[in-house]
Amino acid sequence: MKKYIILAVISVVFLGLSLYSVFWDQGKTDSSANVMPLAGQVIVLDPGHGGVDGGADYGEDQEKTVTLQTALFLRDYLQEAGAQVVLTRDGDYDLAPEDMDGYSKRKSYDIRRRVKLIQDVEADVFISIHLNSVVNEGWRGAQTFYYPEEEENKRLANAIQQRLKDSIETNRQALAMDNVYILKHAETTSALVEMGFLSNSEERALLTSEDYQRRLASSIYEGVVEYVTAEQEL
Repeated sequence: MKKYIILAVISVVFLGLSLYSVFWDQGKTDSSANVMPLAGQVIVLDPGHGGVDGGADYGEDQEKTVTLQTALFLRDYLQEAGAQVVLTRDGDYDLAPEDMDGYSKRKSYDIRRRVKLIQDVEADVFISIHLNSVVNEGWRGAQTFYYPEEEENKRLANAIQQRLKDSIETNRQALAMDNVYILKHAETTSALVEMGFLSNSEERALLTSEDYQRRLASSIYEGVVEYVTAEQEL
């Protein structure tokens, strides 16, 4: 009798340890998912312009510099969340051959190369980062654009735009555009973020500061996480 009691106790203890192990592993998995919400996601970041193409400028302040600096901050945030991040450029250059002559020819080659890169890595999400500059110096505010034929693009753009509105001074809404080559041909969920206007003196001072670039990067990052998380729950 005593022998059976001992065996029963051992069985109960073993069962308890097994159940604890199962629930502990489950909790560990859930915790990892919370810490790494972008695990398994391939995200391409495109700092607009580069090399001979400076993009928008105002004096010594150039679009190509601000977009790259912000993209590098954004890359770090996305990687910390588990994403595999690919940049179309990580320095001051374009993707055309060094010996290629002609600005327009280089631009055309460069944009096609960026599209091919997005397609080759089979990106889950693509974000292009740009700045504006116009004659009217009163215009300001970040705005996110998307290619309208895919509903996922709209959801991503809206998520990013809302986070931007929560973080910085902008009342703009996400806007559909069907004539942006890189968005039209990316063949993945994508958005283009115009982070502000270099032509506006107040916004230019912000855009060229590290603190503001980090705020912009953080807002875009939060929008991407919100979009990816929502898609995974569908």
